[in-house]
Amino acid sequence: MSPRSNMKKQLSEAEIDQAVIAQAEDDSAWEAPVHVQHTAPAALMLPADLAARAAFLAQLHRTPSVEDWLRRVIQERVELEEAAFVGIKRSLAAHTA
Repeated sequence: MSPRSNMKKQLSEAEIDQAVIAQAEDDSAWEAPVHVQHTAPAALMLPADLAARAAFLAQLHRTPSVEDWLRRVIQERVELEEAAFVGIKRSLAAHTA
């Protein structure tokens, strides 16, 4: 049996629209609502010279905004630090075992 035969048929956008419209007034067709809290972005104060250097590098990397560039750099650094932490943790566990 092929893997595709086990898959459900993919509905077209029009078919999805029809199903949603048909079930719009039927409360039993819907799951309970999901409530999501939106967190406000964190503000970060930078010295003027550091902000200017970051803006220059963001332009150099052709990033749409310095905020986008900083977000990417911070994310990369956090991932690097997490990987280093896991590596050290494994190394310590291997030496104590």
